[in-house]
Amino acid sequence: MKVIELPTINFIGKDKVSKYHQQVPYKVLNHVDEKSCGSSDNKIIHGDNLEVLKSLLPEYQGKIKCIYIDPPYNTGNENWIYNDNVNDPKLQKWLGQVVGREGEDFNRHDKWLCMMYPRLQLMQKLLSDDGAIFISINFKDEFHYLRCICDEIFGVNNYVGTITWESTTQPTNSGNSKFGLQVKTEPILFYKGRNAGNIFKLTPSEIKNSYPHEGRFGKCRFEIIETSDAGSFNRPTMKFKILGQYPREGRRWKIGEDTARQLELAGKVEIVNGIVKKAVYPEDEIDKVKYQPFWSHFKSEEYGTAQSGKEILNTIMNESLGFDTVKPPKLIEGLLSHLDKNIIVLDAFAGSGTTAHAVINLNNSDGGDRKFILIERENYCDSITAERVRRIGGKFNYYEVGGDRIADDKFYW
Repeated sequence: MKVIELPTINFIGKDKVSKYHQQVPYKVLNHVDEKSCGSSDNKIIHGDNLEVLKSLLPEYQGKIKCIYIDPPYNTGNENWIYNDNVNDPKLQKWLGQVVGREGEDFNRHDKWLCMMYPRLQLMQKLLSDDGAIFISINFKDEFHYLRCICDEIFGVNNYVGTITWESTTQPTNSGNSKFGLQVKTEPILFYKGRNAGNIFKLTPSEIKNSYPHEGRFGKCRFEIIETSDAGSFNRPTMKFKILGQYPREGRRWKIGEDTARQLELAGKVEIVNGIVKKAVYPEDEIDKVKYQPFWSHFKSEEYGTAQSGKEILNTIMNESLGFDTVKPPKLIEGLLSHLDKNIIVLDAFAGSGTTAHAVINLNNSDGGDRKFILIERENYCDSITAERVRRIGGKFNYYEVGGDRIADDKFYW
């Protein structure tokens, strides 16, 4: 059997960064009582997400059912810094070798991939076998690179698809931007855990089948059982008689002769306006539940835009905070609504706390018992991320990253 080699991505530092997550020390997560809010299993953790993700392994490895992250898009205009400020001298030396390189050959894409790779590796270990990870990004800068490293880390067979979100409805009319391609959508990469089973929870459709016709046994609908007989669709064996009639010229039956005879005996085929049709009655579809689909495109009118997300945040905080690319809660709610109601949701790039807001909203609307874990490294973790959750009535325990801890690592690697 010929082995097909899938494409891989190489970037400066990959040879070192691919095992870097193993060297990151486990840290103590210190509970801060005065910043916590009520009694809850929810967590908001202030600290570098690389250290925090590693430190969550002893308790949460393989237990996180959903991960949503909104990492820096690396547009070249952002203020993010590759910074894993750890105290281990060996790690500092490694960082000097990779991050401290000078020259154009170590470009911003290399740096971004070096930042993301070990974090995604740790998230893969935290993700449950039947879980899902959603990653927001933009198409222009890192989407294709991100897709490649996610294929490596989560497995190409676990790629579910790419969701598109209509993030903006307002065109840019200033400068040269107005002459360029105006981008309305952002992608959300979607991978599942190692379990090949179906991870979705779909909602039964509210659209009911109609039965507008009167058949032999009461109200029914009629289905045409003919199809084209042209070209590759030609099937001479599918041109037998049903109710004494052959299919019309250029057509054949869609059902086999055994099925046709069963329908004749049951009285479930009739000639309607000269055409043989199958009669479908309500009792024939009792067990055929239709579901609302999990569409791959999220429309702005249903899920909000970056602008509406910003307005929601500013309204809650009673001031303009300067966050220009805020995800609206409805977007995250839309993703989570297709998973179980009692899951743990992890957001390792928590920002303003939209994921927690979405979890709280969903629990309030459907009676779920979802829990959230937010990680935010910036100093606004308490004043914005946690404060937003406080103001909307959420409960959580607040943590700060402390010193190294000794952990039993017999099963982590």
